[in-house]
Amino acid sequence: MATQHSRNAARLMMSPSVILLLGWMLIPLSMTIFFSFQFYNLLQPGQETFAGLTNYRFFLTDPSFFDAIRNTLVLVGGVLVITVVGGIALALLLSQPIWGQGIVRVLVIAPFFVMPTVSALVWKNMFLNPVNGLFAHLANGLGLQPIDFFGNYPLASIIGIVSWQWLSFSTLIIFTAIQSLDSEQLEAAEMDGASSLNRFIYIILPHLARAITVVILIQTIFLLSIFAEILVTTNGGPGTATTNLTYLVYIQSLLQFDVGGGSAGGVIAIILANIVAIFLMRMIGKNLDI
Repeated sequence: MATQHSRNAARLMMSPSVILLLGWMLIPLSMTIFFSFQFYNLLQPGQETFAGLTNYRFFLTDPSFFDAIRNTLVLVGGVLVITVVGGIALALLLSQPIWGQGIVRVLVIAPFFVMPTVSALVWKNMFLNPVNGLFAHLANGLGLQPIDFFGNYPLASIIGIVSWQWLSFSTLIIFTAIQSLDSEQLEAAEMDGASSLNRFIYIILPHLARAITVVILIQTIFLLSIFAEILVTTNGGPGTATTNLTYLVYIQSLLQFDVGGGSAGGVIAIILANIVAIFLMRMIGKNLDI
């Protein structure tokens, strides 16, 4: 009886937070779904009419949609490869006894706390600028022609900027997993004659499987909605070279004032993101059962 009373009291205390969270999620989602079935243009207020599936049909048949899907997949995949491989390498390096280890760890983790807009501005103006950027000065010093990164390699430049910011997160999670590895197991393998490569492949990497899966899951969810870096650096261009699905919804809603079409794109983006999340959650579940 006392246990049931405690449960009821706990539910009563949690209910305001749950109701607030549901309202914060369901109200915007419901409005987005509603507007996706409307002809709703900001330049024509008060003239909304029912559109049925027209907005969805228009969005899915727009040539920019397939470019945005491709760019989104390339962006997410490129950042994941760089951050996972780089995170493992940096985590292994940080786990070694080196001078100034504490300072190095703080410097490696610091980029994750820089706001995306600030990060994009710093890379755009201080590093990748073809006239006054650091890389341009280095190229001139070596007698080489400076590269216009955002003009010639726009998507790769975005991937580099986003990877720089998320590499610290990946390193932190993987480094924490390495700290939990039993050192006696590594010492025993070394005494048995196992090389450094074999110890990494057969002992360290399997131990890091769960941490890597968590990194992939969390990063994928956030990388699907990358926006600030694209807006600040390339505005989705040249053409649609760096337009991802999130930026395409922004163009449709706020630049073309088509709230109905943008809402349809938002619903499609939510569906695709949930499909990816469900797939990754199942993958994570299998790894946790190991």
